[in-house]
Amino acid sequence: MACITQFSPDKIVLIREEDAPAKMKETERMLQETVGRVLEIEVKPTSIYNVVMVARDTAEIIEEEHAHGRNIVVNISGGRKPQALGALFGSYARHDMVEKIVYITEEDKNIIDLPILNFGISKTKRIILEELNDGENNVKNLSTKIGISRGMTYNHIRELREMGLIDQKSLQITSAGELAII
Repeated sequence: MACITQFSPDKIVLIREEDAPAKMKETERMLQETVGRVLEIEVKPTSIYNVVMVARDTAEIIEEEHAHGRNIVVNISGGRKPQALGALFGSYARHDMVEKIVYITEEDKNIIDLPILNFGISKTKRIILEELNDGENNVKNLSTKIGISRGMTYNHIRELREMGLIDQKSLQITSAGELAII
């Protein structure tokens, strides 16, 4: 529910084990009866323990939704750990189609942005993230400190935004960006 209220999706795709326990089916029924009245809910069965299968299934779902022009936010909080890891790896496999990957803490429902990895960032991008993390928020100052043109700085910022490491509307580093420079 935290993702629904935070991101206001048009559609929810739930991936779950093929023979779901009664508790999971009850949760699906509750979702259908409440938010199912205003948005589409689709259930896709997948493996419970096979991380590769879950990743493939997740990547296929992402491709389908992307083909329909939808923004894709992946919540890896639910299910068992192999399912969460599979969803995460499937998201990495289609990182260019995913807007956000999030984990929601069970205790306080806090949404944590996870990095949309492509398995590496350049040294220049890392320096930009570190400067932003230290409070720099001026592109001219950034380009001077780093020793590259403003145009190249803007290109790096655009790419860092696409990776989910900088907020889309400001020069604020996201929690995903903070993880990337640890």
